[in-house]
Amino acid sequence: MNVGKNVLITGATSGIGEALFSLFGKHGHNLYPCGRNEDKLQRLKDTYTTCQPLSFDINDAAQVKLAASQVDSIDILILNAGDCAYIDDVMAFDDTNFARIINTNLTSLGTMLAAFLPKVNKGGQVVFVSSAATLLPFPKAEAYGASKAGVDYLANSLRIDLKKHAIGVSLVHPGFVETPLTDRNTFDMPFMLSAAEAAQRIYKGVMKKQQYIHFPRRLTWLLKVLAFMPPFLRHRLM
Repeated sequence: MNVGKNVLITGATSGIGEALFSLFGKHGHNLYPCGRNEDKLQRLKDTYTTCQPLSFDINDAAQVKLAASQVDSIDILILNAGDCAYIDDVMAFDDTNFARIINTNLTSLGTMLAAFLPKVNKGGQVVFVSSAATLLPFPKAEAYGASKAGVDYLANSLRIDLKKHAIGVSLVHPGFVETPLTDRNTFDMPFMLSAAEAAQRIYKGVMKKQQYIHFPRRLTWLLKVLAFMPPFLRHRLM
């Protein structure tokens, strides 16, 4: 059984990240939960003895570097933290909001990799939590979709370069998951899963060192099929 690994999880104080923290903890792993909410991190620490919380903002390079100095080695680095916002009026394009989402979901990953990738052991893994939204363009998702598409490319490219270092890369495409982020949505979200269900699927895939983890399959395969439709039909459906 794969137990006792050093697992660092960003965005561990809510949603999928918190559910992953709970699941990895139950399986006996050593945890580095990361987030900005110090009170919540302290409560996580009280839950598991093999837990060292790290409080920092992924957009603050100095804070990230300081947090990394407190970590000796990592077996599984889960880059899960992110945000979602929509461009409601495309003709009044919100460049500030666009930049914020790109920075949080994509640019911050460069900061995280610079600080924590040298800590990842040979035979370890880097896990990128992206989104099934990258499989098909969605209306109003210019910022979120572009950021997550960048995550996909980053993960797939990094996998090639990390092979010689014996470090694997897993890319995760969740569909709709019940989290504080999706609670803001006002549209239908088919095949929605709970955060606990999503964490179970991610955990299973990560422990098997799968390169690509996507769920629920009913949604992801549907999006893949729609992506092959003629553009004019696909746009009318969207």
